[in-house]
This record gives sequence, structure tokens and C-alpha cells, in this order.
Amino acid sequence: MPDKPTLYRKRLIPNECIRLDQDEVLLRRDNLLVTRWHTIRPKKDLDHGVSCFLLDKGWKISRFLTREDELICWYCDIIDWTLDPDTDTYIFTDLLADVLLYPSGSIRVVDLDEIADALEQKLLTQAQVCLCMRRLNALLQEIYAGTLLPSLEAYWKAGNGAAVK
Repeated sequence: MPDKPTLYRKRLIPNECIRLDQDEVLLRRDNLLVTRWHTIRPKKDLDHGVSCFLLDKGWKISRFLTREDELICWYCDIIDWTLDPDTDTYIFTDLLADVLLYPSGSIRVVDLDEIADALEQKLLTQAQVCLCMRRLNALLQEIYAGTLLPSLEAYWKAGNGAAVK
């Protein structure tokens, strides 16, 4: 088994599957993967970040940062994933629904129209849409309860080089 797992990001809209060669795996536990990365395609503000893949929940929570390490937002993807244990390869499939949490405290749920489009185009099954909605609901419950971000604080510090216990 390779020292470093192979990671892929699969998107449905647009249809693409990208190998995340440059992502650095900071931590891997049973249901958790933490990575540090730079943007694949240059953006105006977004330069790099840290992502926590909460595999048992089907969430990828990313901390989006500027070149100056200023927080832009926390970007929460609803995902599904597979792991091929023989090759230590993860494929993370974006189920389209996203939640953006801003430092000001505002929250935006986005791309729900893409779920409808994907269902109509048969890019997602009814079962996948149901899974996505349940995972989105669970994520929003943690956000509204104020428990999501504090539970991830140690992993954001790991993204800055601190040890994770």
C-alpha cells in the first residue's frame, strides 16, 4: 500500500474527475481525512486551504484562505466517497449541495438547483438525492447548534503546521 493515498475529486456538473496530486494529507483516521491544498485553478481571492473529510457524515468542510492567510469562508460540500483498499485510492463525489459559512456569521445554502438538474439528467439517482438531502439536513443542524466549527478547530490548526492529538 502506498505511503500517501491517491485522492480524486469527482464532479457531476461540470462532469470531471481530477486527481488531487498536490494535496498534502495531514491526518488520516478511521472516518477522517485532513488535507492541505492550493487551488487547482487560480482564483481572484482564494489561494489555499485545509479540508476535513468527515467520511462517516458525508461532508467535506474546507477552510478557504487568501494568499495572506485571511479566512474567506468555510465551504461545506455534501459528498459521497469510495475507497479502493488495494490501491489506497479515494474518489470523493460532490453531491452538489453546498453550505458557505462566513466569518460574519451569515450562512448560504447553494446549488440546490443543480441537484434538480442532475436528477432530471439522470446524473444522480433518487437514492443519491435522498442521501444528499439527509446529509445536508444533518450538517445544517450542527451549524445551527453551533457545534460544527468548534469540533474542527484542531484540524484547522494542523493545516498551519500544528500537531493534532
